[in-house]
Amino acid sequence: MNHKHKKGWIFLILCPPLIFLAVTWIVMTLWNCLLPEILGVKSITYWQAMGVLVLSKILFGGFHFGKGMRDFKERKMRQRMQQLSPEEREKFKEVWRNKCESGFFGRHNRNNG
Repeated sequence: MNHKHKKGWIFLILCPPLIFLAVTWIVMTLWNCLLPEILGVKSITYWQAMGVLVLSKILFGGFHFGKGMRDFKERKMRQRMQQLSPEEREKFKEVWRNKCESGFFGRHNRNNG
């Protein structure tokens, strides 16, 4: 195996954890510099900052460093749409058009009726 490829794999394996550790340190530093004075909360430790990051990932689904999964989903949806007949496509568009016209959770229909 070429030495360039070995270095590349090591870089790919080590980089994400190191980035996560650095982001954890940034969160801890920002929290401890800003929030105690603004909100009167206590300072947090490094491990608590890591917990905040993990909790925010669970609750909000953040940390999207790449768009690979989004591209995959869009490609998959495009393939599904191409497999539909013209009639099925029109029906699909009509259903979504009706959903969009009714507003968020159909609130326009409830207010009028």
